[in-house]
Amino acid sequence: MLYLLETNLSDQKSVLFALTNVHGIGKSTAFLICKKLGFSTNFKVKNLNQEQIAELLQLIDSLNLSLNNELKKLKSMTLKKLISIKSYRGLRRVRGLPVRGQRTHTNAKSAKKNRRF
Repeated sequence: MLYLLETNLSDQKSVLFALTNVHGIGKSTAFLICKKLGFSTNFKVKNLNQEQIAELLQLIDSLNLSLNNELKKLKSMTLKKLISIKSYRGLRRVRGLPVRGQRTHTNAKSAKKNRRF
């Protein structure tokens, strides 16, 4: 296990798919990172040496991505802002109803189950 960017990356996975475990890095961003560093799609995490890990961290830092706790904090602040200004989306979220225009006559069961506030 390699602990990188506040996330444990499995040694058995390829770097491409191991990077997707980091909150804020998806498949396309991970593919871009691997392409810039010259890693093949099946290059394993256990084969990384210290220089490659340093290059990986430097590249991710230069991309100015918001990752992990910073991204989670940004999302929660956005939701709190919507609620505080009493926008339509914020009020729907507080009531536990669908936020993005879905129908409620028959199908609002999953939105009611997924109440977060």
